[in-house]
Amino acid sequence: MGNGPDPSVSWDLMPIYEYRCTNGHTFESIQSFSDEPLTKCEVCAAPVERVLHAPAVQFKGSGFYNTDYGTRNRQREKAAAAESKKSAESSEAKSAKSGAPSTDKPKTEKTAPPTG
Repeated sequence: MGNGPDPSVSWDLMPIYEYRCTNGHTFESIQSFSDEPLTKCEVCAAPVERVLHAPAVQFKGSGFYNTDYGTRNRQREKAAAAESKKSAESSEAKSAKSGAPSTDKPKTEKTAPPTG
């Protein structure tokens, strides 16, 4: 690149890259995708590396988790879970009132073998 801004380049469409040197300085540089990464710090001329950040992505539409964005399906699932919990609690309450054990397995008693 030359000493001044290139008038043929649209600077508002160029990506801004962040760099960090080994001495802790951070700075940004406007570069084209095809430009080579910088190698020296603008402040102290120490070696630099490009800092990468995670992109902000939102997945919308069908085919994604139904827990995303509070879909109607998620609301139906919550209602179904609440209904099944209520029915389980009411069946436990009925069995507690009748005095029956909460398990459905019949009781079997062990008898001692005859001695003699």
